[in-house]
Amino acid sequence: MPQTIPVVGAPSGGSNHAPDERRLGLTLGMLVLPMYVALGAPSVALPAIGRALEVPFGATAWILAAWSLTSALAMPVAGRLLVRWSPFQVLVAGVMALAAGSALAGAGPTLSVVIIGRLIGGAGAGATVIAVFAAATALPGRQRIRALGIIAAASATASGCGTLLGGAVTAWLGWRAVLAIPVLALPLLLAALPSRRALSGSGERNGSTGRLDIVGAARLSVLAGSLITLLQAHSVGLPAPVTLVVAAAGALAAVGLWWRVRRTPDGFVPRRVIASRGFLAAGLIGGTVFAGYYGVLFRAPSLIEQATGGGPLEAGVLLVPAAACSVLAGRLVGTLTDRFTGWQVSAGLAALTVVGVLVVAIFTGPIPIVVGTALTVCGFAGTQAVLVSLAPDLVAADDRDTAQGLFNFMTALGGGIGPAAVAGLSGIVSVPVALAVLAALPLAGLVLSLTRRPEPDATRGSPR
Repeated sequence: MPQTIPVVGAPSGGSNHAPDERRLGLTLGMLVLPMYVALGAPSVALPAIGRALEVPFGATAWILAAWSLTSALAMPVAGRLLVRWSPFQVLVAGVMALAAGSALAGAGPTLSVVIIGRLIGGAGAGATVIAVFAAATALPGRQRIRALGIIAAASATASGCGTLLGGAVTAWLGWRAVLAIPVLALPLLLAALPSRRALSGSGERNGSTGRLDIVGAARLSVLAGSLITLLQAHSVGLPAPVTLVVAAAGALAAVGLWWRVRRTPDGFVPRRVIASRGFLAAGLIGGTVFAGYYGVLFRAPSLIEQATGGGPLEAGVLLVPAAACSVLAGRLVGTLTDRFTGWQVSAGLAALTVVGVLVVAIFTGPIPIVVGTALTVCGFAGTQAVLVSLAPDLVAADDRDTAQGLFNFMTALGGGIGPAAVAGLSGIVSVPVALAVLAALPLAGLVLSLTRRPEPDATRGSPR
């Protein structure tokens, strides 16, 4: 198993296929726009939401964390569904849930209803992302990294520019319209119909067609949900008895999941997949970098508003340069992976994220905040492209759809942990200290990347 981004398997037929490859990459990038806008846009609207619904600012972190949580949980489910359904079928189901949940969130009269809508929309977003990645990772060699680079640039640009869009929409139409933005995924799905054949694949799915392991999925869900809840327990004023119950449920779910993995090799979390060398490391690296990026994105707009005395529109405008950096990061990934292994590139991107988080934590002016956010945007965009391309080659060919879902679960769960950790810590320590603690997560990803070693003589696609 090589530990570099694959560069073999050039498309047959030479450059005649390049336009089709670029068109497919652009189609896939377009399809992820609404869900990644939903990452960045609400962050600017959180102060307005808190005031309108009369809840503490820390409680509004649930609006971001809920989306990331169910996105994470839906990804391994979608990965298992791909053994039965085509990516296009999963895509349609995901977009429908995404639109319905976002409409509910936008109309929610209370924070609880808003969060329920975000939970539903996040699940649809997770399924949509997995379908998009399944279509992209099915491409050979450099076509894959090119498509993933376009998707990474589109996703990071959308999540970063979401602050501008969120600020403008909040100022002109109100915060409810911001939460309803992902409904635009419906017309984008119609625009993707001409690429349906490419998104549907060959119709031959890999992997087991056995029943979905509901018990394993439930235990993983409880574990992830309890973790996010405990991180925010203080900021939302969760009573001590409830906190203890949540902690106990999480501990039991962790033990139960460990036992399930040992006793059910082909369960929801297949033992052979998570035991593959490098797979868990790749997922943890992606999760820690995403946590750093999304934790900064949660606080950056409010910090800019405090520094400038402006509103959400001003904060969104100032964060546009940070979003633009994602395009550069996505384009550079292919060049960097020609010279360095995927692990080396991910180490550099994790280091970039650490620096970005610390810059936002230490400096108070709007310019340092924008610079720090830009560094975390680059780290997120680049790491996503590198590791999503690398992860399928860490497992056997028949396990790639399942592995992609589990890998994206770990990455997206980091997106829930980031804002939850910052919100929870901000109720105990100052915001700069909370962000400094957050930097420990991408730092752990950096250490993990540095401990990995390439194995160029291994066979591509073999079990790890």
